[in-house]
Amino acid sequence: MQEEAIAKARVLIEALPYITRFQGQIIVLKYGGSAMLNDPITAAVAQDISLLKYVGLEPVVVHGGGKEITKWLERIGKKAEFVDGLRVTDKETMEVTEMVLIGKVKKDIMHNITKFGGKCVGLTGKDDQLMMAKQKKESLGFVGEITKINNKLIKNLIEDGYIPVISPIGVDENGTTYNINADTAAAAIAGSLQAEKFVLLTDVAGVLDKTKKLIQKVKLEEIDNLIADGTITGGMIPKIECCRAAMNQNVKSAHIIDGRIEHSILLEIFTDQGIGSMVIK
Repeated sequence: MQEEAIAKARVLIEALPYITRFQGQIIVLKYGGSAMLNDPITAAVAQDISLLKYVGLEPVVVHGGGKEITKWLERIGKKAEFVDGLRVTDKETMEVTEMVLIGKVKKDIMHNITKFGGKCVGLTGKDDQLMMAKQKKESLGFVGEITKINNKLIKNLIEDGYIPVISPIGVDENGTTYNINADTAAAAIAGSLQAEKFVLLTDVAGVLDKTKKLIQKVKLEEIDNLIADGTITGGMIPKIECCRAAMNQNVKSAHIIDGRIEHSILLEIFTDQGIGSMVIK
């Protein structure tokens, strides 16, 4: 019993220098994938986010919800169509996307964070023109490409002690609404805030080498070679590119971690070993 208590104390001691180092620093978290569909993991993510705030860090959450959108589209008899990983979004699909992300997914995340003592406020890219966008490609319909992030509202909420929870919905100057890829939105927001860390919760362990072993540290200047030699392939390419985009806007480090593991956020930020892949300059 005493040994167990001592082990817990050691964990806290290991976390202390990281808590001290990152006091007051912004941590942008992209939350999506399987981590949103598993109740124990969902609870653990909400606990992690709340704890970050309690120990003095400033978490900002940008969420996805693609699987939930697909489920609701199926309920109205609409089949999801994707091109290069992006959902083809006609007017009806855009309405469903907005309804699901804002009316369900975001509210569920906020409820869970509040349950563990965190104070949060929900936003979309339409609030105060936070996320300005333009049409990415006519064939994709209402899929947007970010043109500008207006982060004043996010900063105000942080200063007032809140955790911003942001749905990736953009808007153009005419008020047209666009569906924005959540990874891209999170990277742009992290860059705009010059965050200390940009953390992507994914459905894999991180960046793997050709033997499927985790690469714990990836240097920014190595990314092109890792793509060229086939180490980074498929769906990991857009994620690593989001990390690069964030870091090119002075984000200090980017992390790709397995969101299916309980408390993966705390393990990555507050332990010497970490749990995923960290992209560094």
